[in-house]
Amino acid sequence: MTEGRVPWSKEFADRYREEGLWQGVPLGDLLRGWAERYGDRTALVAGGRRWSYRELDRRVDRLAAGLHRLGIAAGDRVVVQLPNRPSFVAVVFALLRLGAPPVIAMPAHRFAEIAHFCSFTGAAAYITAERDGSFDNRELAREVQAEVPGLRRVIVDGDPGGFTALSEADADPVPLPSPAAEDLALLLLSGGTTGVPKLVPRTHDDWACSGRAMAEAIPFGAGTVTMVGLPIAHNWTMTHGMLAAFIAGGTLVLAPGLDPESAFPLVEAERVTDVGLVPSMAALWVEEAEWTGHDLSSLRRVAVGGAKLGEEAAKAVEPALGCRLQQMFGMAEGLIGFVRDDDPDELRTVSQGRPASPADEVRVVDEADREVAPGEVGELLARGPYTVRGYYRSPGHDAVAFTPDGFYRTGDLVRILPGGHVVFEGRVKEQINRGGEKVAAEEVQGHLLAHPDVRDVLVVGVPDDVLGERVCACVVPEGEPPSLAGLRDFLTRLGLAAYKLPDRVEAVDELPRTALGKPSRKLMLQRLLG
Repeated sequence: MTEGRVPWSKEFADRYREEGLWQGVPLGDLLRGWAERYGDRTALVAGGRRWSYRELDRRVDRLAAGLHRLGIAAGDRVVVQLPNRPSFVAVVFALLRLGAPPVIAMPAHRFAEIAHFCSFTGAAAYITAERDGSFDNRELAREVQAEVPGLRRVIVDGDPGGFTALSEADADPVPLPSPAAEDLALLLLSGGTTGVPKLVPRTHDDWACSGRAMAEAIPFGAGTVTMVGLPIAHNWTMTHGMLAAFIAGGTLVLAPGLDPESAFPLVEAERVTDVGLVPSMAALWVEEAEWTGHDLSSLRRVAVGGAKLGEEAAKAVEPALGCRLQQMFGMAEGLIGFVRDDDPDELRTVSQGRPASPADEVRVVDEADREVAPGEVGELLARGPYTVRGYYRSPGHDAVAFTPDGFYRTGDLVRILPGGHVVFEGRVKEQINRGGEKVAAEEVQGHLLAHPDVRDVLVVGVPDDVLGERVCACVVPEGEPPSLAGLRDFLTRLGLAAYKLPDRVEAVDELPRTALGKPSRKLMLQRLLG
């Protein structure tokens, strides 16, 4: 174990370096190189601000020096919970330059998740925004500090409310030791199937490799203007929207959301070429494009991921938006894939793409880990130069999630087409995909069992045309059945993120069970849909 992570074996590390996949340059130094190469070209547009590559690098230098002055040092873990604003980009790269790995939290996370991330990583600091809508993150920070005494500092972007203001982390640049490219760079969040998300340790070398693979596979270039309206804290948006764009010398446009009313004017104003959407938002864009008065002609491609896009919905994208549909898949653990611009029409609508790097290795296996026949459905296993070999400080889970020879068990059921394109067919793991957000059913159940009116509960994903799946709590009540509003309020007070809250509650006399006596989601879903 290295810094709480499982390293690649020497055999694979040497190979990836010899093939130029790992280039030995830490991410903070990469930014300095982009500033020298791209200079006054626009790197970032957000909230009325426009930063060139040179300006972004200068701001990151001053922020790194300011954070260092506030006591954040190389090796410290820092939980970062910021929305789509310039400070997210500056803070992440400042911490990368310091060698203080950021732990990337979602804006929607609440006490249960943030307290765990701070405690589990031994975080020295927590950097957050003043508010998330009407929710006061400063109150959350006070609760977390009370729970995690080792959390030395809270830094707030906005009114600090008694904490340190992010604006105070500004100082003249000072010489700082650069981390090694093989060092831990940042901790991303897995989708997870039980409890709070597991942490995915990414090195400078491997995360940079994934960004280059994306930039080349999409492909991105100097004329790329990519818009991120989904939370940038997702691995997809951080890598596809930010890292790949910067590697190519393109422009990142941060949007507060992707509803057509606010996104379409931004596409027109900034001449956006690329955007990433989840299927529900892609359907809304298709519907609204017919009526909009905004000019969307700059769009070259729309990448759709986060959940599977149905074939009929996929066929509607290109005629409506006048650009290429680029289905994609990916995971914080590593493997990413895209449909290429020159792929035949039928592959762009049926497949979710093929792996981004020639060095990516995939297997499709049955329950006994035997490779299935070509074209048959099985679990996708992945290994490669940017697919991790283990989770952060989780040897017990690693024994289940990774094969002895280093393949990650993705939990996705897929079939591989003759040209190597992947078609996703479902999940092995019990996980609900609600509009691209992964909800661990077991976690929600565990919290619901603490409710005084819940004797037993089974949480299932119910198919939904808009979100893909909605969260349904099937409750065996203890007396009067609890209401949906009551359960949601109860979970909110426990600190559960909003996207994990049940969309529906059903009172049942008993839970259906398998022959072994275990509650059966399959049988429950059949009952709900029957």
